Amino acid sequence: MTVLDTRALNRATLARQLLLDRAGMPVLDAVAHLCGLQAQEPQEPFVGLWSRLSVFDPAALSALLTGRSVVRTHLMRRTVHLLAADDALAWRARHDIMLRQRVLGVYRRELAGIDLDELARAGLAVMADDEPRSMTELARALAERWPEPGPRALGEMLVAALLPVAQLPPRGLWRTRAGVRNVLLSSWLGREIDPPAPEGSDPVGDALVRRYLAAFGPAATADLRAWCGLAGLPAAVAAIREELVTFRDERGRELLDLPDAPRPDPDTPAPVRFLPAFDNAILGYHDRSRIVDDAHRGLSVAGARVVLVDGRVAATWRVQAGTVTVTPLRRFSRADRTTVAEQGQALAAFLSDDDGHRVEIAASPS
Repeated sequence: MTVLDTRALNRATLARQLLLDRAGMPVLDAVAHLCGLQAQEPQEPFVGLWSRLSVFDPAALSALLTGRSVVRTHLMRRTVHLLAADDALAWRARHDIMLRQRVLGVYRRELAGIDLDELARAGLAVMADDEPRSMTELARALAERWPEPGPRALGEMLVAALLPVAQLPPRGLWRTRAGVRNVLLSSWLGREIDPPAPEGSDPVGDALVRRYLAAFGPAATADLRAWCGLAGLPAAVAAIREELVTFRDERGRELLDLPDAPRPDPDTPAPVRFLPAFDNAILGYHDRSRIVDDAHRGLSVAGARVVLVDGRVAATWRVQAGTVTVTPLRRFSRADRTTVAEQGQALAAFLSDDDGHRVEIAASPS
């Protein structure tokens, strides 16, 4: 079986994630191709798409949100994702059990003894008037009936697990600060979510495997699990295994992939890319060594924004007073500093509507 080394996996990841060459595709197509973008920090997807598309107007993403073609909702890993509306409707029911289990993992004691199906029905009854509500407002509406858990546990279970809801604009619009207001996903999109598949079939699971590999492969089943949070996909993998090709990584893990998906030459040059906080190019794997050193793995879950140099996490970045400040994690060559500065200037211009191009690069660590 062919072994793909770390550099080969890196280049494949960059190609699938639209980070090797910026793509000339519409914003909606990019969101769908990427299987959504993690979006708990509302402004971060704009940088993620700017780094991936050859032409990106932030107003286009805002228009997709207000036009209801893209939606903010809890899904993979129980985190807020920006998803194509069609995917949110098709995938939501398949994630129900996982979402409940993840909330219970945090609030099991507070929610002990509560019939979650009964709670879901009560929550749906409250939300049936299509009035946007915050999580706290929804929990308070049911607190008299279920006073013991407290509003936080009750609200998290309702909004992040039991009720398929959308976070409404202006939350998530370009340069807009707004609190979270929820309505039922089916009401906001004007369509019901797809029902669970009949027992013994898993068309959504099959689709998730294919879509994940198209955007993240080659990958192990543990990587797939880490991305979506679903434990029950081995059957889906088995169902489509004959469609797939297999490799091994340097650790001996079996990697699955689509036969015609891009696997560039490992020596393909990789341009500098600035990634937003919590980007799935890093979080979408159990083994993240293809893109980040183990010593810096914690940055991805801490919300650090990172810079890719030669395809790997090599620095963090932040914006303060209109200046993009880059802090290297390893020694930069003169060529590295030049290309990082150039891309940082382009990012500063994007974030300021061409009003600023200021970049500061801190000294490399010794």
